[in-house]
Amino acid sequence: MGKRRRVDERRSKRRPAVVGGMVAVVVGGAGIGVYALYAGGASAEAGTAGRLKTVVKTGPLSETEVTTAARTFLTAWQQGAVAKASAATDDSTAAAALLTGYTEDAHVSGVTLTAGRRTGDKVAFSVKGTVTYKKVSKPLSYDSALTVVRRAKDGRATVDWHASVVHPDLSDGDTLVTGEAGNPPVKALDRDGGEITAATYPSLGTVLDGLREKYGKKAGGTAGVELRVVRGKASKAKKASDKTLLELSKGTPGTVRTTLSPTLQAAAEQQVAKTARASVVVLRPSTGEILAVANTGHGFNTAFNGSLAPGSTWKIVSSSVLIEKGLASADKVHPCPKTFTYGGWKFHNDDDFQIKGGSFKASFARSCNTAFISQAGELDNDTLTRQAQQVFGLSMNNWAIGVPSFDGSVPVQSAAQMAASLIGQGGVRMNPLNMASVSATVKSGTFHQPYLVSPSVDHRALATASRTMSSSTLSQLRELMNYTAAYGTAAEAMSGLGPDDGAKTGSAEVDGQSKPNGWFTAYKGDLAAAGVVQAGGHGGDTAGPIVAALLRMGG
Repeated sequence: MGKRRRVDERRSKRRPAVVGGMVAVVVGGAGIGVYALYAGGASAEAGTAGRLKTVVKTGPLSETEVTTAARTFLTAWQQGAVAKASAATDDSTAAAALLTGYTEDAHVSGVTLTAGRRTGDKVAFSVKGTVTYKKVSKPLSYDSALTVVRRAKDGRATVDWHASVVHPDLSDGDTLVTGEAGNPPVKALDRDGGEITAATYPSLGTVLDGLREKYGKKAGGTAGVELRVVRGKASKAKKASDKTLLELSKGTPGTVRTTLSPTLQAAAEQQVAKTARASVVVLRPSTGEILAVANTGHGFNTAFNGSLAPGSTWKIVSSSVLIEKGLASADKVHPCPKTFTYGGWKFHNDDDFQIKGGSFKASFARSCNTAFISQAGELDNDTLTRQAQQVFGLSMNNWAIGVPSFDGSVPVQSAAQMAASLIGQGGVRMNPLNMASVSATVKSGTFHQPYLVSPSVDHRALATASRTMSSSTLSQLRELMNYTAAYGTAAEAMSGLGPDDGAKTGSAEVDGQSKPNGWFTAYKGDLAAAGVVQAGGHGGDTAGPIVAALLRMGG
């Protein structure tokens, strides 16, 4: 360390200025501002050669820091000071682009922002403005929120920038645009000819967006003028559709008929509303028609686009592999030890239960993990992937149901990950649409790609599976699912639905969740359904009652 220089206090008679709680002292005639922050704030130390080292402020944000940062950002945005508002965030480049587009592309003017209640580091606020396009104007109002964080490089309290700050329907990379609609509106009908609206069926908002994107131009409508969310690459990767936020002038809708059953759809909406983060799909196994789809949360269609580990419901597919390979048979004795180690991982059953001298049917019904893991060494790395694609029509990214959807992923894996995939963990990812289709395939004996809009409407080709299960494998698989519905983990939910029913429960562990995702898939008559309750616990207790209630309605 060099010698510290003592500042001669006699050089200046001026008193130091107090700026925002900081004492600013001007040193000599060079005009160098030295800021000293006390009471836990940043400080400055003289280093060698007289340099100053700034200590970045850390720790929780104070109420004053949160409200000040929020007020600075909102005031600048309201005043149209884009540069100042962007500088008050932790990503000024992205903020500047979206805030500029808010005026120039979305044509929003006269913005009034009113801060609401602060909750911790989050501040709610309301937005009011006017959207004007070619002499047509309409008022715009909505609620949003922002979160204040401490910026890593300097400890300053800034707005944590995400596109959702500007509008809650925006994801990062999305933009707001006002103009002639890219796609004319559509009037969606159910299978009986009744009109489908998001007001009547809240879960179908994203479905209606998808129908408009797919069929708006084909259905004979004319476009209006509107403010809409235009999805960016990240949102498109998640198969999210553009969304209309405000109509300035109405277009003329074309008509699209769907396969949805108004009775089952209404019931599905009611069922998922009873449970947080629930999703369900109902199909007709003989055709693949989608009869109902519902989600508790209406912002993302988990039922069609979710990508979640399906847990033990996936053992339906794994069982078909083991039976085909002669590694298991419904009524033959099959090992179900407490634990089994494979690929360096030690796999457990729930509560480390075991079944001594039990059949494979008993292991399936009880959902014994080790009964499947113990056979991993007899399989090639791509066996499960090929079975999913060739028999169940999954994981080929070629479903065309009429709106955006995800048709599952079963990657080729090795060692412990391959073993984990046999019990619906590892890299296997599904959603209720996919798992309803799995049950439908078992029920019908043949894969029928699910669809929401008949392929005759636009002459699109539906996905197919290259082969079917042997009659012996199919018969045993139905026996496993029927036994599970009558005597296994699905018995309580499926009570009274027999005798031609079948079911499988599942629980999938997810990092960061105290409870697993609960899964349930089943069939009865010419109905097949699957549901998931995220962070709900055991599938038989959570998703099971939702699925069973819909199956009881018949088809």
